[in-house]
Amino acid sequence: MKLLLTKDISHLGIVGDVVDVSAGYARNYLLPERLATQATTANMRALAEERKLAEERRRVAREGMMNAASRLRDVEVTIAAAANEEGVLYGSVGPREIASALRDEGHDVDASKISLEDNIRRLDKVTATVRFLDDITAEVKVWVVRSQATPATEDDDDDNTYDD
Repeated sequence: MKLLLTKDISHLGIVGDVVDVSAGYARNYLLPERLATQATTANMRALAEERKLAEERRRVAREGMMNAASRLRDVEVTIAAAANEEGVLYGSVGPREIASALRDEGHDVDASKISLEDNIRRLDKVTATVRFLDDITAEVKVWVVRSQATPATEDDDDDNTYDD
């Protein structure tokens, strides 16, 4: 079924694109959500200006992503985490912690844009990929170091006793 998109839809198209989709997808999602309309010449003319504005928004957003990616090149962040003597973390460091560390350094990056092969579970240096778009990426070096927490002493155990 051929439809005219009235909103940008990821992996499908932008405003004003004529797309060919299954009848079920059109009937159950695109049409009820008003994301698409019938592909008539009158509708195409009406959406021509909206398409120009959408293309300009996409161009500006792409330039912003390219600038953000270039600022992230050669960036290194250090994350302190609790670990045992062998260097195994008591938890793990994932995209959320990396995004927080990048925000602390002044880079506004969403955790959903950060990809790792697996969460970091050891004290190590790892390279994380920040994927803005399929063709706009930046690599960030992440250093996971031992946190400087003070170890418990034997005297601390005396505080938990009760006096009768």
